[in-house]
Amino acid sequence: MTDIRKRRTAVSCALLLGPLAVGLTACGEDGHPLAAAPYDAGSQVALSAEDGSDDVDYRKPLVVTAEDGEALLTDVVATDAGGRHVRGRLSEDGARWHSTAPLAAGTRYTVRVSTENEDGEPGRRTVRFGTRPSDGKKFTVTFGPEKGEYGVGQPLVAELSHKVKGREQRETVERALNVRSTPRAQGGWHWVDAQTLHYRPKEYWPSHASISVSAALEGIKIRDGLRGGVSKPLSIRTDDRVEGTVDLAAHTLTVTRDGEEARTIPISAGKPGFRTRVGVKVILGKTQFLRMTSGSIGIPAGSSESYDLPVYWNARLTHSGEFLHAAPWSSGSQGVANTSHGCTGMSTENAKWLFGLVQEGDVFTYVNGDGGEQMPAFGNGFGDWNLSWSEWREGSALTGEGKPAEAPLGDIEFAQARLRFQA
Repeated sequence: MTDIRKRRTAVSCALLLGPLAVGLTACGEDGHPLAAAPYDAGSQVALSAEDGSDDVDYRKPLVVTAEDGEALLTDVVATDAGGRHVRGRLSEDGARWHSTAPLAAGTRYTVRVSTENEDGEPGRRTVRFGTRPSDGKKFTVTFGPEKGEYGVGQPLVAELSHKVKGREQRETVERALNVRSTPRAQGGWHWVDAQTLHYRPKEYWPSHASISVSAALEGIKIRDGLRGGVSKPLSIRTDDRVEGTVDLAAHTLTVTRDGEEARTIPISAGKPGFRTRVGVKVILGKTQFLRMTSGSIGIPAGSSESYDLPVYWNARLTHSGEFLHAAPWSSGSQGVANTSHGCTGMSTENAKWLFGLVQEGDVFTYVNGDGGEQMPAFGNGFGDWNLSWSEWREGSALTGEGKPAEAPLGDIEFAQARLRFQA
């Protein structure tokens, strides 16, 4: 066994868009654009679930292994279409990862595997599969997010046990999905793809609202041989209305709470070659400490541009690796210039304050970007609010064509940010 099994790799925050690559986003000190794209680790990684399968046994654990001893696994991120993570454990030698929580029946998963070879080069493999239904031909719906309290920008997600493509079938399903909120809020469903719908209001949810979603599909015919089963309802609540506006030209983040300005923070965002995306983003989660390195974005260890940083007070904005976080190394640039690899850096004191305020579902809007990409509506977090209300309604089978307003980013492979939650 080579030394590659003995090394442990830290986390970085990075984005690489497969064959449609248009740039790279990552957090760290000043550096240069990506020197070399991550290699295809397909031959070095094996999964217990076959890519593209719709018949994976949900009763068995998901297992990922490094095949040939020439590379190690540095991270495995498995999520369902609603963004819920599958808990798992990576072996100390980087040879094997396995799920520690059961997979759901009739659910689609995306597994993003990060590797590192003996030269320190990052690799990637992305596999997508579906689990078989648990009850034969019963049609069920799994709602997300998990029960709890969220910010006013949190969309609801409906993950279907079977694909639904025809207009008439989509109308049947959509009519049976019931959303109620107190106070009331006008909203609607949008078909992201044949097996996933998102629901959002016309405007953000009211603060301190009670929201419930259920499916009245039991016994309903979807198509020949497929009838509705019992689906578990979901209830969530919203908290205060917390919003942030990041002015990328002015290098400031203005935070409001229930319409009152709470703080204006000097920030430094993505520099040329690593521009931060513009548009509306929703907080996906928080972690107090991450370790970020340059290795996952192709900057070799020992280079004058390499970095290995402990990063505190992190709030995640995209699956591909944009965060709000403390960046004491860029204190001289905060409020003055954009010098990061795509994340939004601020002082430790401001980052700690923000970390204590925000939660999943809070909304951050990025404006005045110079050449930055637009945050997509789907596929890289919750970008749902980047569609106008008329565009959103076009994605409904009842008020529009029932087709996505844009292709989900699911066809674009990410070199997933390699996360270790260490605190």
